[in-house]
Amino acid sequence: MARTCTICTHVARPAIDVALIGGEPFRHIASQFGTSTTALQRHKADHLPAALLAAQEAVEATQADSLLGQLRDLLARADDQYGLARGLVGKAVAADDLRAATAALQAGNGAIREARSCLELLAELEGELDRRPMLTIINNPEWVEIRTIILATLQTHPEARSAVVRALGEVDTSAVA
Repeated sequence: MARTCTICTHVARPAIDVALIGGEPFRHIASQFGTSTTALQRHKADHLPAALLAAQEAVEATQADSLLGQLRDLLARADDQYGLARGLVGKAVAADDLRAATAALQAGNGAIREARSCLELLAELEGELDRRPMLTIINNPEWVEIRTIILATLQTHPEARSAVVRALGEVDTSAVA
């Protein structure tokens, strides 16, 4: 006969389910509700309602969408500020007011910086901008030294040396970068 799940019959099951869905560590939940971590793991894997898990995923997706929306709103506001600053520069120049023109130019430059920051962050979040450092070893002094040593060592084996030179020439440098 199958063993009864101690979490399913626990008085505080709704609170335990919420904590499990929220990603709270098992040991914290276990100490808070007087259960074992293995019972919590089994319950989460076998009995936690799928609807609750789906709801939590939907909440997380909504939050992400909301953050992207807020970022897009910031970008639109920066664009509006830039347009306003351009208009002010035109009016100040027409009125021959250099002080106002300079202030409007500075405001426009600030709006451009803000828009650039927003665009960079949006591109990074949407996977269009990769800021990870790239390493190109073709011109790396250590690689040049190793390559020279290999080719010098193979000098007495012309066929092997030719094969290595051909193979090195066929290396796709973009794949190495």
